[in-house]
Amino acid sequence: MTADRSSSSESAADKPPINLGVLLSGSGRTLENLLGRIADGRLRAKVCVVISDRPGVRGLEIAAAHQIPHHIVRPRDYDFSEEFSKAITYRLEQQPVELVVMAGWLSFYKIPRKFERRVINIHPALLPAFGGKGFFKQHVHEAAIARGVKVSGCTVHFANNRYDAGPIILQRVIAVSVDDTPETLSVRVFQEECEAYPEAIQLFADGRLRFEGSRIRILGRDPDPPTPA
Repeated sequence: MTADRSSSSESAADKPPINLGVLLSGSGRTLENLLGRIADGRLRAKVCVVISDRPGVRGLEIAAAHQIPHHIVRPRDYDFSEEFSKAITYRLEQQPVELVVMAGWLSFYKIPRKFERRVINIHPALLPAFGGKGFFKQHVHEAAIARGVKVSGCTVHFANNRYDAGPIILQRVIAVSVDDTPETLSVRVFQEECEAYPEAIQLFADGRLRFEGSRIRILGRDPDPPTPA
């Protein structure tokens, strides 16, 4: 099954910009990068709504500065995680969101059926390494440095209802120096994130991602399997 927006005879270049809903928890660096790519024409997308699970974060200021509808939905305001997730879904449904983008989002969002295969996340490591609950932000880079890895990078993947477990869309790799610290590694990994995330969003928007079990084939890039004789 292809993960696209609709069945259409339009070419990728003729399709309208894809409508994004962005979930964030902090500085909004990823949101800022996406908006920059949209502004310079390298990403055909529109951010329709921004939702934060924390008040007072810079990501909300960025949304306000760009006149993007934005909301705060805090886990502590709900007795159950299901109610929290339903509140997020409600806010997303108020806009014509086609793809949900987790951009430094730290809370657990239980994805409803409506948004299955329409939520993506970026992780600052090469999944499945250094993924799962508790592996976020600097914790990931600290673990990578401590383990002595020779390469690291970032992973864009479809999100499901397990931490960092959905099908992988893209990965970008960098070398890790013995002199690297979690801070220096974080800077270089984020540079790769700034390239990988817009690329993955555009691939989704262009209908070029096909599910094959737990794997994703990128149409036009990954070779098709040989036809049996």
